[in-house]
Amino acid sequence: MEIASIPITTCSKEHQQIYQEWFNYADADTDGRITSNDATKFFAMSNLSRQDLKQVWAITDSKRQGYLGFKEFIAAMQLVSLAQAGHAVTHDLLNSDVDLSSLKPPVMEGLDALIAKKKRKEKTSELESNGSLHGPSPSANWFSSKSAKNVPLSSVTSIVDGLKRLYLQKLKPLEVTYRFNDFVSPLLANSDFDAKPMVMLLGQYSTGKTTFIKHLLKSGYPGAHIGPEPTTDRFVVVMSGPDERSIPGNTIAVQADMPFSGLTTFGTAFLSKFECSQMPHPLLEHITFVDTPGVLSGEKQRTQRAYDFTGVTSWFAAKCDLILLLFDPHKLDVSDEFKRVISSLRGHDDKIRVVLNKADQIDTQQLMRVYGALMWSLGKVINTPEVMRVYIGSFNDKPVNESATGPIGKELFEKEQEDLLSDLKDIPKKACDRRINEFVKRARAAKIHAYIISHLKKEMPAMIGKAKTQQRLIDNLLDEFGKVQREFHLPPGDFPNVEHFKEILSGYNIDKFEKLKPKMIQAVDDMLGYDIPDLLKNFRNPYD
Repeated sequence: MEIASIPITTCSKEHQQIYQEWFNYADADTDGRITSNDATKFFAMSNLSRQDLKQVWAITDSKRQGYLGFKEFIAAMQLVSLAQAGHAVTHDLLNSDVDLSSLKPPVMEGLDALIAKKKRKEKTSELESNGSLHGPSPSANWFSSKSAKNVPLSSVTSIVDGLKRLYLQKLKPLEVTYRFNDFVSPLLANSDFDAKPMVMLLGQYSTGKTTFIKHLLKSGYPGAHIGPEPTTDRFVVVMSGPDERSIPGNTIAVQADMPFSGLTTFGTAFLSKFECSQMPHPLLEHITFVDTPGVLSGEKQRTQRAYDFTGVTSWFAAKCDLILLLFDPHKLDVSDEFKRVISSLRGHDDKIRVVLNKADQIDTQQLMRVYGALMWSLGKVINTPEVMRVYIGSFNDKPVNESATGPIGKELFEKEQEDLLSDLKDIPKKACDRRINEFVKRARAAKIHAYIISHLKKEMPAMIGKAKTQQRLIDNLLDEFGKVQREFHLPPGDFPNVEHFKEILSGYNIDKFEKLKPKMIQAVDDMLGYDIPDLLKNFRNPYD
């Protein structure tokens, strides 16, 4: 499966050296990135029209990160060169029949003189400072313990960098003060912002989750087991790596460069059922897959798992960019455990896609009835008036069984599979937008959490009867939520699950919580109202 990103560029070593010199010149912050501000000054030397340069930026910054790395910079220069030769700048231009390896670098007016001037200046300053050149990047220590000082906006070179800065300065203090990490979600680390987009597959056993991943990768992954019985008994994260290997859950959860440290809250019982499967693969450079154990049904679901299964799926749901619910035509019943899992996805409805897999095992008439039965089952579980989008297909390496489905069924499968695959292809492109979306959602949840905690604290007596009042507040928590909602005019749908909140709250002494700190709330409001819109404005296409 080809993922929507800039094409892999080819150029000679001689041209690559030229581009490297140009890249170093254009990179004003010397952090390995060409920001939109750097680009406007540098690309202007090509004397192309603003419309052509707008297209060049849109194609090379396809993930809307607000900067170009070296690979993207080469692609941009090749597009500029082709545009100067009279080609129309389109997304397919670098994939056309043009021989990129022999394509000459573009003409950049006055660039050679500017580079020579910069070199002379650097040589002079090097002699003056006895060899001390550039210091470390200001964003390098943002997440260290000494990063209490405000990071200036000028040091931010991408949207993700900006979100890191805003989190540290404005959102994290609120989360720490009101214990948001204990009640809702662990504190974010650097790796959470830099992680690749994730796709999680959920469904009952033998609905084809592992086969679906194998179908996309066109190969198996380390530790994959496929069979008609429940085979995947653990959560497996399939991601890019230098070689093929499986890493145990306890090891991967403590790695600072991995976004899985939050899973330690589920304990050793879960971590022993969690592993990371790494392999070199072009698709995994853009997307990480999360394969899950089959959801239990019938008598089996009465056997309790040793860990909080729905809690884990909810944690992954918050981190994922897409959630695929897989169904088998012969397993349409939604068990109690599956119902709990789907309920735990509340608030992530925009990420859910339903897949009716193995649909070529039944004929067209049966397919029509199965589709109706599936919609009926889902309607009873997902309490929304809208109808869910269901993709029909057979995601495996075997050709579609046309004898069962007929020619109409085969055509339908191909169109449906194309639709689902186009959804998956768009994930890397939309990853930055999704990250902003999740960040804003988290900020709103943290704000509501702060209002709830401070309200409960305010209700506590100064001296006598604290234990009785705490119990009364916990017992009538739904009414207290209602009071908070009316006092601060908050949407009722944004409040947390009452039972889950009760369970955690009962382990705390409400009197020890902090009172409402309006300055912290105001900082988050300013972040949502001004800082994030300004960030998006600064890193949009510079030629818009």
